Amino acid sequence: MKKKILSAILAGIFAFGSFAISDAATRAEISAIKVSKSGNFQYWEKNSATKDKLVSYVKDITNKSSKNFIPIEDRIAVFDMDGTFLCETAPHYFDQMLFIHRAIYDKNYNPPTEERNFAVELEKTIRDKNYKVKLGSSTPHKSKVFEGMNYKDFNSYVKNFMETPVEGLSNLKWGEAFYLPMIEVMKYLEANDFKVYVVTGADRETCRVLIGDIMGIPRNQVIGTDIKILAKNQGDVDGLKYKYTKNDYLVRGEFVIKNLQMNKTSAIYKEIGKQPVLAFGNSSDDLSMLNYTINGNKYKSLGFFVICDDTDREFGKPKRAVSDTELAKENGWTPISMRNDWKTIYGDNVKLEK
Repeated sequence: MKKKILSAILAGIFAFGSFAISDAATRAEISAIKVSKSGNFQYWEKNSATKDKLVSYVKDITNKSSKNFIPIEDRIAVFDMDGTFLCETAPHYFDQMLFIHRAIYDKNYNPPTEERNFAVELEKTIRDKNYKVKLGSSTPHKSKVFEGMNYKDFNSYVKNFMETPVEGLSNLKWGEAFYLPMIEVMKYLEANDFKVYVVTGADRETCRVLIGDIMGIPRNQVIGTDIKILAKNQGDVDGLKYKYTKNDYLVRGEFVIKNLQMNKTSAIYKEIGKQPVLAFGNSSDDLSMLNYTINGNKYKSLGFFVICDDTDREFGKPKRAVSDTELAKENGWTPISMRNDWKTIYGDNVKLEK
């Protein structure tokens, strides 16, 4: 019954556009969040030692009289996305849910059999705790169902899906499922002349659409999983041999590389060219990025690790929270407790539907 209801909701969204839903914080309201240079945080607990540590660090490295002063051009902060500043638990990552919709519920699309079967197994694995199968990487399948789509249509597709209600959390749509305290951190760092990069395992263009008009982060500061970008009429011709024509436009191609673990670190060096001084993550897939930031750095640097330990306002994972806290301590990262450090996660009108 739950699947049928969700399918009907999704069908309504894609057939008629967005419909009214009570939001805890709209994209416009999230975009309007501001934090002063001194750190007037609204969504963090006042007695949060983690927040105080970040503020103390920023005050130190922006003080020209401090031995730890960091020039503006070297103030680089990198953030993972899913589970670090965007919901990943209701019931799974945004791009996984987008893939499932595309491959199973989109009546206007006929997916390849392999991709549809994979999506069915993936959805069972996500929703049924007793149904566990080894699926391998879903990324090539996620890319396949959008292969050949031009970027205007793809971006519209993602925006439409952003209107989908988040499952199990009331008054919340996917396009607004941002952790408000972490948005404040980004705004605070930008107020102190940091350049903020998003370094995610999600599809790069998907991430650009999700955050583009809400955080003010330029497109070239989004690093993610990459797929080939082709000319419409290119076909299988190598890019060194094909010449873009006046009748061409860009389309999505096949999967290239998953931006996780060491690949994140490699991408940071390739695309930023500088070692970050602040890094924020939430899973072991961010380990390389976090350790690259805080080890062998000529500047004072910190790593922060978001712990999903809130079972009252979110789908907290107590066992993982314990192991993640230990992982943070072992590696010298500062844990961020969703339960203890944040006054709210998505806004007070968002409730966990138990």
